[in-house]
Amino acid sequence: MRSWRTPTIVLFCGTMILLLTFGVRQTYGLLLAPISEVNGWPLGVFSLSMALQVLIWGFSTPILGGIADRYGAGRVASMGLLLYAGGLWMMAEATTVAEIHFSTGFLTGIGMSACGFPIILAVVGRSVGAERRSLFLGIASAGGSSGQVIVVPIAHYFITGGSYAAALIAMAIALALVVPLVAAVSGKPQRPDGAGIDQSVFEAVGEALRHRGFVLLVAGFFVCGYQTMFIGAHLPNFLKEADIGPGVAATCVALIGFFNIVGCWIWGALGGRYSKKLLLAILYLARSAGIALFITLPITDVSAILFASYTGLLWLGTIPLTSGLVAQIFGVQYMAMLYGFAFLSHQVGSFLGIWMGGAVRDFSGSYDAVWWCAVGLGFVAAAIHWPIDERPVARMTAQTSTG
Repeated sequence: MRSWRTPTIVLFCGTMILLLTFGVRQTYGLLLAPISEVNGWPLGVFSLSMALQVLIWGFSTPILGGIADRYGAGRVASMGLLLYAGGLWMMAEATTVAEIHFSTGFLTGIGMSACGFPIILAVVGRSVGAERRSLFLGIASAGGSSGQVIVVPIAHYFITGGSYAAALIAMAIALALVVPLVAAVSGKPQRPDGAGIDQSVFEAVGEALRHRGFVLLVAGFFVCGYQTMFIGAHLPNFLKEADIGPGVAATCVALIGFFNIVGCWIWGALGGRYSKKLLLAILYLARSAGIALFITLPITDVSAILFASYTGLLWLGTIPLTSGLVAQIFGVQYMAMLYGFAFLSHQVGSFLGIWMGGAVRDFSGSYDAVWWCAVGLGFVAAAIHWPIDERPVARMTAQTSTG
């Protein structure tokens, strides 16, 4: 009997899960000021909670990804959604620093890891053959990214019309309500041809770590995290200090989210036709060129809007290409775990981008050094992607020839 979990259903349900989980995470910037003001905390308290979440999210992803790859994503994702919802509810009730660190940093960090991009994209990637995989990953990434456009305005409405606690509770309920969608991504992982997993976790990790291309890919993803999270966290304040109005800054954030949807789909589609490593190199070069041009020219309303639109097209285009390259080289058996290692590197870069942006600005009075660091790292990332051997490993070739 044919399973009801067709690739289209898996794609739709996975995308809806990503839309909500990613969208909720993008509201944290809106919560920074009200949570701090109501509780009488300096901004650094909730900022530290967000930074802790980034690290816990990153470090737990390879572990939870390995469990999902081996035993199925259903229970892992369900647990993640419920922990995420519980963390948000506790954030709404938190009145002490310990409570906000535990709820924001630990609970939502683990929750996001269990139902985020690496685990859901692995299920989507396994549901289709190699010829459509990059496109499906691009669609899921684009759909998930649309949460920034959809969830953030709704959360803003709750915050301004009621309170931050109302927004958090509403988002917690929404996360709990999408748990039934996890049924579409449940079940013991299998390749599209129906064959089961034939490699142990330790064998998969060892194979990946011995592959120079995987190490380079992981290193490159660090740069993606640094660039995007620095821009996402500090662009509004950078524009404010350049005498750009708050309305324009808010428009820039929305434009990044909107064009990111388009960009993820485009880069995913291109990844199905052209070399993924070369596309990644081009993407990082394009990012650095755009940043360099933006900070070299006078900062105006027009330049800010153009930069945001351009950056949005490149924002998370790395996700379908990087995850697709992992699947292309090593197969989809342990895709969530192996992509999870790359995502860990991304999150370390994210942490440094957020932290360095504030630290350098406080020390020097300017963001210039951090901007130029982002430019230089982009060129480094482009360079290290060129020598990646994107051919399937010998094990994959042998399986294909004997399958």
